[in-house]
Amino acid sequence: MVVLSTLDVTKWFKIPGQKPIEVLKGVSFSVDEGEKVAIVGRSGAGKSTLLNILGGLLKPSSGTVTRPDNFGFVFQSYHLMAELTVLENVLLPTMSRRAAAHMTRTQCRDRAMELLSQVGLVDRAEHLPAELSGGERQRVALARALVTDPALVLADEPTGNLDAMTGADILRILSDLSRGGRTALVMVTHSPEAAAVCDRTLALENGILVSKR
Repeated sequence: MVVLSTLDVTKWFKIPGQKPIEVLKGVSFSVDEGEKVAIVGRSGAGKSTLLNILGGLLKPSSGTVTRPDNFGFVFQSYHLMAELTVLENVLLPTMSRRAAAHMTRTQCRDRAMELLSQVGLVDRAEHLPAELSGGERQRVALARALVTDPALVLADEPTGNLDAMTGADILRILSDLSRGGRTALVMVTHSPEAAAVCDRTLALENGILVSKR
């Protein structure tokens, strides 16, 4: 079953006094249930712009995006709430009306603690983000993205701010948490190691999808 699809997606940015810049040029692809897809390309190719459109953070200039209502997002810079504990950060997506309709508070907390256990941070549940390393913060971000059992996870350079050893650990965790389930993964990355954990790679070049495998 297809969980994400784009059809002829374009994105223009208007700059005062200059010609509009076309960042994405007719991008079309789809992602199946449980599939892991890497989006690669040079800096400026349009990867992050495409991911932000997939996640609803940007609107396409034209074209369509069809995605599930229930999806998670992993940011390169973590985007954790500094004043909230690790557990509270993981629980944030469960506070939406849609999530609350399907899970009780006890179920949400149990799921959050289960994920923190899986990423090796159950003993840091009451710590603040400032008390964690970069790798630990990214593990919290992974748990947060998965806490509502989403049909899709979008990840923007999830290993970009991490050293090689920590990055490899994050990739293992991300792969393990989605393996065997129905959660699809779309990951923007510069890393060949990160792309290698995916089932398929899409390449962007100057805003055009030039290769699929």
